[in-house]
Amino acid sequence: MITSQTFQKTHSLSLASKPNNSSELSRVFAAAVINQKFCDMLLNHPEQALQNGYFGEPFLLSREEQDLIVSIRARSLSDLATQVNRALQS
Repeated sequence: MITSQTFQKTHSLSLASKPNNSSELSRVFAAAVINQKFCDMLLNHPEQALQNGYFGEPFLLSREEQDLIVSIRARSLSDLATQVNRALQS
């Protein structure tokens, strides 16, 4: 008997070393995933994107997290997430 199996590739990404801040970083990345305009703003004008928030909701990031995101020059959301993750793990 032949059965069909579904294979799913899963990726795990830890975005912050501090649990209380990870939810805010997750909110930033979630907004970028679901809204291309916000994603483009985050990649090209990160300071403005973080100041504007998402649909009127501010991001409650620490100064360190804000500075980190603003300092990174990434070409894609994946690249930004990788660099943020790498910086927070060091």
